[in-house]
Amino acid sequence: MVRHGWTTLVIDGEHGVGDLDDWVAVARAVEAAGGEVVLRVPDGSDTTLKRVLDRGFRSLIVPMVNTAEQARGIVASCRYPGLGRRGYAAPILRASDWGARPGYARHEAAEELLLMLQCEHVEAVENLPEIAAVAGVDMIFIGPNDLAGSIDHLERMEEPAPQELLRRIEAGAAAAGKPLATILGAGRGWAELRALGYRFMVGPNDISLLIAGARASAAERDDGPASPVGSY
Repeated sequence: MVRHGWTTLVIDGEHGVGDLDDWVAVARAVEAAGGEVVLRVPDGSDTTLKRVLDRGFRSLIVPMVNTAEQARGIVASCRYPGLGRRGYAAPILRASDWGARPGYARHEAAEELLLMLQCEHVEAVENLPEIAAVAGVDMIFIGPNDLAGSIDHLERMEEPAPQELLRRIEAGAAAAGKPLATILGAGRGWAELRALGYRFMVGPNDISLLIAGARASAAERDDGPASPVGSY
């Protein structure tokens, strides 16, 4: 993927397969090819965040963050004492290059962290100004289908009510000076999202690419159009 134009890859630890060791193996392969990884963790617990940071992940997406209290807890879990409560084992971690980076815990760990919190529930929309104001939150990541589902519009992201929630998030993030991220969908493609000011956009996933390729090849074989592939 890296060698064919996708130089930043998201590892989906929330909905995808595998565990921490699998994610590290994928990250090693991506980095060896010259790419970067972003990990979406399965949850925002202290233990989960500590373990993925210790294993060297620097860019994280944390799902379903609905309150400023949650946001503050997540930030604290990601930072060493002085800035947070992350447990210390820096000299023996992959994150510190096994102790080869002596300034890792006191300086570099916080500086190199990219933390994106997912706004994917109507409660998060109501609390967005307070969430965006939490120091250490770098970006707000919109999960459009879960957001729509929170108002009983699952898989109906293009209807007026979910679209209004998207506009509220976009306006709130702009007012707070907080960059936005999302996944393609809700009737918006690359060009539309760029025009709206999104800074990080997640494109097709590996399963969808495989399905699309399989359907296109089958349609070519049968002289018919390929059926579309859904997204989440």
